[in-house]
Amino acid sequence: MGEAHNGAAWLVDRHVDDGRGQRIAVRCEGVDTTYADLQQEMFRVQNALAVLGLVRGDRVALVLNDDLMFPAWFLGAQRSGVVPVPLSTMLGGAELGPIIADSGAAVVVVSEVYADAVNEMTAGAPAMTEVVMGGFGAVASAGPQVTIRNWDSFTDTTPQPVAPTETDSPAFWLYSSGTTGMPKGVMHVHGSPRATAETYGAQVLGVTEDDRFLSVAKLFFAYGLGNSLTFPFAVGATAILNPHRPTPDSFIELIENERPTLFFASPGFLAALMDADAQAASFTSVRATMTAGESLPADVQTRFASLSGRPVLDGLGTTELLHIFISNTLDEQIPGSSGKAVPGYEVQIRDDADKVVSEPNTPGYLYVRGLSAAVGYHERPDVTAATFRDGWVRTGDVYTFSTDGSWTFLGRNNDMIKAGGIWVSPAEVESALIEHPTVLEVAVVGARNEAGLEEVVAFVVGASGSDPDPVQLEQHCRERMASFKRPRRILIVADLPKTATGKIRRFELRQQLETPA
Repeated sequence: MGEAHNGAAWLVDRHVDDGRGQRIAVRCEGVDTTYADLQQEMFRVQNALAVLGLVRGDRVALVLNDDLMFPAWFLGAQRSGVVPVPLSTMLGGAELGPIIADSGAAVVVVSEVYADAVNEMTAGAPAMTEVVMGGFGAVASAGPQVTIRNWDSFTDTTPQPVAPTETDSPAFWLYSSGTTGMPKGVMHVHGSPRATAETYGAQVLGVTEDDRFLSVAKLFFAYGLGNSLTFPFAVGATAILNPHRPTPDSFIELIENERPTLFFASPGFLAALMDADAQAASFTSVRATMTAGESLPADVQTRFASLSGRPVLDGLGTTELLHIFISNTLDEQIPGSSGKAVPGYEVQIRDDADKVVSEPNTPGYLYVRGLSAAVGYHERPDVTAATFRDGWVRTGDVYTFSTDGSWTFLGRNNDMIKAGGIWVSPAEVESALIEHPTVLEVAVVGARNEAGLEEVVAFVVGASGSDPDPVQLEQHCRERMASFKRPRRILIVADLPKTATGKIRRFELRQQLETPA
């Protein structure tokens, strides 16, 4: 049994009770919402849940943009002991239906822009009975078993009690980003967000109530949830929410207008910002930029740090750990490295025999443990047993550690390439290629050649106004790495397939190579 604790009350009620209710919690498209206002919206959600017949332990699926509805529903549900399940807004209705069915949610809350997808959702989730549509006048169609209600019809903001939850009570689920197939429901407890706030948020970022948070990653993803909800609300700061699809130009404008102090992005988005000719003057308010989702190439890190004039902190986190547990710090950034273990987390690598590796610079499988770890996957006992082992979480990443305590990413378990009988790190090859001025993004995978041997293949996206030449890129690699590591094929492509969180879907690239042209 854990101690009495409700995550929603800790993030919002605490500030209202302490006289800080008039501080700005959310700023979205020029509209400010105070912590007191947000608490009222949470009461509204709690009253709506009662009308909808949901009780403690039930799930409610959320297909919501990053606007006020998201924190209201996510936290309002937890305040009542109902389990919110945020889902990717980048998926179509046919893709969301099976995930909703897997979660067991009978009620789905949807932003009005996704009204057209509701019918497909209900077709794939026959247990759905209610849809709550955000926006005024949004119209959607659904199966005969589903009642559609508009959020504006729920007006009761009568204060409601906080559910008597504990730190280890079920709080929310996040579905994994699905880089290798069907997403899995990752189950988190009420104590998980506080654990990330007191480790990475407090000890790495040093967040304060005066910070203004802006994240490219959306709230439905673990990284975005910490950036735009947990960390700002933990200290009574302000989250700047962007309900639209992120683009480099729109974010440059947003940064200039909203003046965030902490900016969170993916490595690819930083590269895209520089490719869009972002200027140093746009980042004068930003005291640090953080990246996660993919390993940050050293060249991108140093160039963006030079542009912004502030630290750029790459780090590693997973949905299973909720946020970042290895990170560079404000005082020390190591280009090409994920940094060092965040205080509060233990990290180790193990070999194929599951033995702990004690020698530096020896590749192995990364394991981590900390108070923010999930309790497992929903109805996936075999995968849960393989991932959650005696308090440790097997991340699926291959890493090395150095004598100075820093950790370097080599690739996912199934992304490592054995070329000529020697293991090759995709991250190492990608870091070399991205240094070329004609390259914006790159993804390296292993593929079988006509002789059945595995070889290194690079997919390259060109920088704006550039026309990458595979011959020049091959020579670039020849000057920087051993022969067995060099790509045997370099393919120029318009873009790379990615998850909603910016991770490259390498299995799709491998499938492209396996499919005859």
